[in-house]
Amino acid sequence: MTDFAKLLVLLVTSILSNNFIFSRFLGCCPFLGVSNKVETAAGMGMAVTFVMALASLFTWLVYNFILVPLGLEYLQTMSFILVIASLVQFVEMFLKKSSPSLYKSLGIYLPLITTNCAVLGATLINIEQSYNLLFAVSNGVFGALGFMLAIVLMAGVRERLEFSKMPNALKGFSSSLIIAGLMSIAFLGFSGIGG
Repeated sequence: MTDFAKLLVLLVTSILSNNFIFSRFLGCCPFLGVSNKVETAAGMGMAVTFVMALASLFTWLVYNFILVPLGLEYLQTMSFILVIASLVQFVEMFLKKSSPSLYKSLGIYLPLITTNCAVLGATLINIEQSYNLLFAVSNGVFGALGFMLAIVLMAGVRERLEFSKMPNALKGFSSSLIIAGLMSIAFLGFSGIGG
């Protein structure tokens, strides 16, 4: 299989069959917390995409050019968290300057990207799968696009349900969990893609 074909398979599997939210259950906190409005969800998805792509790039470089040569592979989780935290600070400062309304609507969930296990999970998967730099960054971008798809779909459904009649017991967070479960089952249908 050519590299292009492998990248295409990685694209489809990262977004659909190995979706961080619906298959790996990583990044559920911002998924449930920020998915009230489509605009906010899309902004969070773009911020996560940016952070996950850069985190995949920098953590791959740190691991392969610093940790491995020095025999410090056991420090990968700690060093990856430091890289991710630095990137999130950069994104937070950028959003505060360029889009104050999005910065305010993301609220506490923006700094929580630092501890978003989807971002850390992507960087650890890159090392576990022994991806080269191209595939590591691609896995980060494609995984983040899957995250963005999931959070925007959830926000769209939650916006529609806001004006729907439903029993009081199903309003709010309980309906969000039911929707997430049903969406997860729907994405399970893609599990055969990519071998």
